[in-house]
Amino acid sequence: MKKFKPKILIAEDNFNFGNILKDYLEDHNFNVTLAKDGHEALTFYSKEKFDLCILDIMMPNMDGFTLAEKIRIIDDGVSIFFLTAKNLKSDMLKGYKVGADDYLTKPFDSEVLLAKIKRTLSSKSIKASKYKEKSPEVYKLGNYLYNSRSRVLEYIDGEKTELSPKENDLLRLFAIYQNDLLPRDVALNTVWKANNVFTSRSMDVFIVRLRRLFSRDKSVQINNVHGIGFQLVIDEKPPKKSYKKPVGTNTV
Repeated sequence: MKKFKPKILIAEDNFNFGNILKDYLEDHNFNVTLAKDGHEALTFYSKEKFDLCILDIMMPNMDGFTLAEKIRIIDDGVSIFFLTAKNLKSDMLKGYKVGADDYLTKPFDSEVLLAKIKRTLSSKSIKASKYKEKSPEVYKLGNYLYNSRSRVLEYIDGEKTELSPKENDLLRLFAIYQNDLLPRDVALNTVWKANNVFTSRSMDVFIVRLRRLFSRDKSVQINNVHGIGFQLVIDEKPPKKSYKKPVGTNTV
């Protein structure tokens, strides 16, 4: 059986550099297509699907930013890395705005690039397998019942909250990963279809909203795992009762 090779599209107008990068990635078990400019890369992408794109920003005919926007129209879930010879903050922000997964400045360490590619493809693979597996429509989360199909979160006393589509998608992901680590990039790529500073801030806002929805039950917590992701923790143990002596009373 042939080993699966992830498909990578490189758009690079520097022939020598492009071929060196292509050979390096092929030596590490990737199936690589090299395009000499943005137009050729878009033609390749319109004919077949790729797992990851490495796009030079400064190219003739079509720059990398424009190319990324057009690729996103075809496939909004593909991973995109930008390459540039300039280290400008404005370029980096623009790259993330159009949905970059990462951004590298030439010259860069090839081993670092390889590690970034493997990490990105691995997280998407984990996300795809876990999110697509058959999961229940109704989850018991502490004193709440959550129906992912009807987008309703119901407390034990019957109070119901209708969730927005984004709230529902994020909570369903948390429910699937409950008591397990939900990587930040998995949540972003699954719910927002992009991993950048703007989608990251948006997700943080929705995390705060979900925490408020669970505020009536202290056994349900959404915890930050610093620099990695989040964890929906369901504590099944009933809280211990604590008795306090009323102020100003005497014991007999």
